[in-house]
Amino acid sequence: MADIEKVVEGGPRGGRGPGRGGRRGRPPGDRNDFSGGQDGGQDLVEKVVFINRSTKVVKGGRRFNFSALVVCGDRRGSVGLGMGKAGEVADAIKKGGEMARRNMVKVAVKESTIPHEVYTCYGGAKVLLRPASPGTGVIAGKTVRAVLESVGIKDILSKSLGSKNAANVVKATLKGLLQLRLAEDIYASRGLVYQKKAEAPAAPAAAADTTITA
Repeated sequence: MADIEKVVEGGPRGGRGPGRGGRRGRPPGDRNDFSGGQDGGQDLVEKVVFINRSTKVVKGGRRFNFSALVVCGDRRGSVGLGMGKAGEVADAIKKGGEMARRNMVKVAVKESTIPHEVYTCYGGAKVLLRPASPGTGVIAGKTVRAVLESVGIKDILSKSLGSKNAANVVKATLKGLLQLRLAEDIYASRGLVYQKKAEAPAAPAAAADTTITA
């Protein structure tokens, strides 16, 4: 798997001295992020979550096949998941991205977090998601983080409690996000009118002490 990690990270490191100039390629940042506006003018972001290599031994030698797990989202509440398989890493990522764009679904998001807590299981993977106050950030592992950031969630607490299989963890996270429901939608499904709670009036400021002492 060492050679696969080198491909995902942008090629093998080293081999050039300091006098040959800087490395060419994508700017610093998340090397597994690919953004573009090819799908209906939307600014979609693709994240490569995991790349697996399988080997088949044949009479003439060994044949390698690659599978890439890709998450695609618009960071405005939509996300999709795709698994691409091909004989080359680039082709597998491309197929996975196309499949993820076709499978995009809408997720209920409340401002920068989720409306309520959710706990889901998929296979051996178990994922717990909890809403967080503004400024908390995305508290999650790299697998769960890829899905949450693609959706556009900025403040959330999460914990992966079961299997570490990347495919199952991603599917468990997506399953949990699809179970989220806003209060407005719940009231509407019951034929009721949702009324937001009135904010409590601010406490009056303490009067300034104007007593003059002799």
